This record gives sequence, C-alpha cells and structure tokens, in this order.
Amino acid sequence: MMNAGCMIAIARLLKAGIRTKRFFCREDGSAAIEAALLFPILMTLLMGMVDIGDAILTNQKVISGSQVSADLLARKSTASSSEIDSAVEAARLALMPFPTDSFGIDIASIQFDSSGAPVILWRETRNMSPNDVAVDSTSAIGAPGEGVLVVTVQYRFEPMFSGRVIGSFTMQEVAFVRGRKSPTITRV
Repeated sequence: MMNAGCMIAIARLLKAGIRTKRFFCREDGSAAIEAALLFPILMTLLMGMVDIGDAILTNQKVISGSQVSADLLARKSTASSSEIDSAVEAARLALMPFPTDSFGIDIASIQFDSSGAPVILWRETRNMSPNDVAVDSTSAIGAPGEGVLVVTVQYRFEPMFSGRVIGSFTMQEVAFVRGRKSPTITRV
C-alpha cells in the first residue's frame, strides 16, 4: 500500500507533466520564434543580393570604361597627351558613382612588324601594371603594317556587406580597337 505522501508526490508530478505538455503544445509564440530564426538568414540573403548587384553593375561600368576610352582614341590617326588624358578621364567617369581611387588604365598602341609580331608604338599606364598578356595576345590578329589599340581598365571592387568575409577583388576588361582613319594610332 502507498502512503499519503507518496500519493501526493505522484499527483504533483502528473499535474506538472500536464502543464509541461500544455506548454510545448501551445502555438501562441510560434510565429515570433519562426521570424526570429529566419530573420538573420533573410538579411544575409538580402545583403548578398545587394553586393552581387553592385558587382554586376561595377563590372558593366569597367567594360564601358575600356570601350569608351578605346573608341575616343581610335577616332583619329594621332593621339596627343591631352587626348589621352581625356580618354583616361572618360574611362574614370564611366565608373561613377563608385569610388575611383583603385581605378587603373593601360593604353597601348601596337603596330605589327613584317613577321606579324606586335610592336608597341607608345604606351600610357596609370595606377596599374602594364597588361603584357593583352599585348601578346594580339600577335595573330593583324597583317604587317596594320595596328591595334589595346585598352585595359582595372578596378578593385570591395563589396559593401560581404567585404569583410570575402575581401576585395580585381575586375579587368580589355578592349581591342583598330584605328578608324589609319592602320595605326601614333602619339604626337
């Protein structure tokens, strides 16, 4: 036989078990808990989408910068220092509204010798290393005496939100253009 104290203890445990069951079966705060669990994930996705959008937009601006600069210089048969400065400024302005402190440009006017090898007539490089790979890649595209203008724009992009995680990375675009009025573009 059970004594009265044991019966009271069993009754209290059963009553506590019913309360615990009711506590875990209640659905009053489930929406708030789900929102609290999903909010950081959704914010991470949103910030990642913003960074990806900025990266795509910046890459398009780097492409535009190289093409605009190449097009401005290919319009004439000669290029003066002020025209080169204007083409560099046009490429830099193509990157606006992004900061342009990491903007770099390499402009090389090339003529092909009698064997078809590229020879650099003149080169203007600012805030980056010369892109010799792009110049060497022109060896098979021109006949002797012809020329090509190679414009490389480089930009170091740092994502707004994920920059601390993945760091910055370099975007580079090369534009190849032939002169419109002459086979080569000389510098005066």
